[in-house]
Amino acid sequence: MSAGDTKRGYWGILLASAAILMVTMGSRQTTGLFVSPINTSTGLGIVTISLALAIAQFVWGAAQPVFGAVADKYGASRVIVFGTVLLAIGTAITPYMKSELGLILALGIMTAAGAGAGSFSILIGATAQKLPAEKRSFAAGFINAGGSFGQFVFAPLMGWIILTFDWVVAMSTMAVLVLLTIPLVWPLRQRHDLLPPGQSGHPSSPSVVIEDKGLKRQLHEAFRNRNYLYLHAGFFTCGFHIAFLVTHLPGEVALCSLSPQVAANSLSIIGLFNIAGSLTIGALGARYRFKSLLALMYASRALLIVVYLMAPKTPMTFYLFAAALGFTWLATVPPTAGLVGKFFGTRYLATLFGLTLLSHQIGGFLGAYLGGIAKATQGNYQWMWYADIVLAAAAALINLPIQEAKRTPVLAPA
Repeated sequence: MSAGDTKRGYWGILLASAAILMVTMGSRQTTGLFVSPINTSTGLGIVTISLALAIAQFVWGAAQPVFGAVADKYGASRVIVFGTVLLAIGTAITPYMKSELGLILALGIMTAAGAGAGSFSILIGATAQKLPAEKRSFAAGFINAGGSFGQFVFAPLMGWIILTFDWVVAMSTMAVLVLLTIPLVWPLRQRHDLLPPGQSGHPSSPSVVIEDKGLKRQLHEAFRNRNYLYLHAGFFTCGFHIAFLVTHLPGEVALCSLSPQVAANSLSIIGLFNIAGSLTIGALGARYRFKSLLALMYASRALLIVVYLMAPKTPMTFYLFAAALGFTWLATVPPTAGLVGKFFGTRYLATLFGLTLLSHQIGGFLGAYLGGIAKATQGNYQWMWYADIVLAAAAALINLPIQEAKRTPVLAPA
């Protein structure tokens, strides 16, 4: 390939992956806006709806190592197209599900599994195998920023449609927008990659050919590796924190007697500032240890929640909290994926990183569901905030023992 073709191919893959993640994450990160309308329409109650969304958190995580393994073997494009169709159908039928089982099927399983097929592990894994090592850190941050941009765009858009029309129109609009991502899969279908001749998929050794051990053996070795298990533990907390806020921030805003638009704006601000956070972390990952970046982000979350609890509950407080929190929101993804790729190479990255995302979403299940129980039994989310502080501090500490070289190469993540 010529230099011009290589550059166009590089940006084509990045832009397509970021755009796909923009839609799949945009659809997921705005579900909290639908909790109250669904409750009003169906009368199912906050605990039942929280359970459906908690199941969605788990299914999204569980789907990723499964779809990741399929993508590692057969290619990412087929997986993404299948997931897109499943996500669109699940979103479109959700307004017509009036029972607990129906809501769990549509919102908890179909939409979550569909979004999982076009999420971090599949997209970052697919691009890592096509890009030269020195491009991977920036690429992971850039793709991750696409997901944050989706939250920035879709939160106010869905909020406006709900207020102007109703939540059924908002869900239907989302389903149509999801289907529009199918043509974006084309750049990921290309058979050639952009790696220089002789370069392997290992992020830290461009000239070394890494033995393909087979998925079963690689999984066995990964789960005997303490560093990998530490990543799982820290990412569990990240999932708890994010799912709680995505699901229940609108409820927290309502408890403070503020407009629903404040919740939509806050979710949008989180997405906007995480664009900057993702790009910044993607760049810093080429210079600093990933474990240090992760520990710093988790510790900052604990501190931010303490400050939030002490602050007066005004719209500006929510906006400032969202901005500060948003900088680290999903910026944990590039360094986590980077460490997985650094330890095990990129051959099975979609599967191995998918499993860390499963741990993330087990935490997400608990964050979404326990938040609903807290609201139903206590009338507020106070003890959930305290749990968040403790878990964030623990996540910061558990990343410190990870054994990582002092300086990561310019090529690291995922």
